[in-house]
Amino acid sequence: MSEFKQLSRSVQGSTVLVTGAASGMGRATAQVFAAEGANVAVTDITAEGTEGVAQEIGKSGGKAKAWVLDVADRDAIPAVINGVAAHFGGLDILVNNAGISVRVAIDDDGYDEAWAKAIAVMLTAHQRIIRAALPHLRKSKCPRIVNIASTEALGATALHSPYSAAKAGVTGLTRSLAVELGREGITVNCICPGPIRTGITDRIPEEHKTIYAKRRTALGRYGEPEEVAHMTLSLCLPAASFLTGAVIPVDGGLMARNA
Repeated sequence: MSEFKQLSRSVQGSTVLVTGAASGMGRATAQVFAAEGANVAVTDITAEGTEGVAQEIGKSGGKAKAWVLDVADRDAIPAVINGVAAHFGGLDILVNNAGISVRVAIDDDGYDEAWAKAIAVMLTAHQRIIRAALPHLRKSKCPRIVNIASTEALGATALHSPYSAAKAGVTGLTRSLAVELGREGITVNCICPGPIRTGITDRIPEEHKTIYAKRRTALGRYGEPEEVAHMTLSLCLPAASFLTGAVIPVDGGLMARNA
C-alpha cells in the first residue's frame, strides 16, 4: 500500500484574475480568494466597480488591485493580463466570469445584434483571455482555469437563445482545452450556476423567485454568490490536480429534478 499523500488545500500566495468582479458572483469570488490569502486582480468594465471591490478586500486585510477590462475589447485583454502578471509577479489562476443578460426573440429585429454581443462577451472573450494568460499560467506551479457558464447551457429558457448558445459554447471550450492543455498540468473546468441572487436576478420580484425555486430546485431556494465562489475555489486548490474537463452545476439540484 502506498504512503498517504497530504495534498495542499491552500491558495495562499497565488495570483488569481477574476473577470466581471465588480458585483455578484465575480465579487464573491474575488473576496473568497482574498480571504484565503490569494492576490486578487479585480477586473470589470468600470473603474468605480473594480476599485470598490479592491478597497473592500483591502479593508478586510486581503491583497487586491483593480483593473478596468472590457472583455469584448480584444486589444485591452493582453495589456491587462500582462499588467496583472507584472504587478503580482505571475498569474496562477484565471476565472472567466464576466457575462451579460440577453433576452430576445428569434424573430426580433435586434436579434443579430444581441447574438453578436452575447457571443463576444461570453464566449469569444473567454478564449482570448485564456490565450493571453497562457504564457503566464505555463510558468505557474499550480495553473488553473475556471470558466463560468450557466445551467442555460444544459437546459434552456425561451427568449434566451443567444445566451444559451454562448454558455453551451463555454462548456465545449472547457472540455476541449482540458484535453489540449492537460499534459502541461493546466486544469480547465466549468461551473454552471443555476438560480443565484445577483444584480441580474434582483429584477425578479421576490415572490416569483420563491415560487420558481420551490418548484424547480431540490433545495427550494435561490443560491448565494458565495456558494458559487466556494466551488470555484475548490477547483483551484492544489489538491484538485486530477480534476479537469468537468462541467459542474451549482444549482440547488435544478438539473437533477424532473418534477
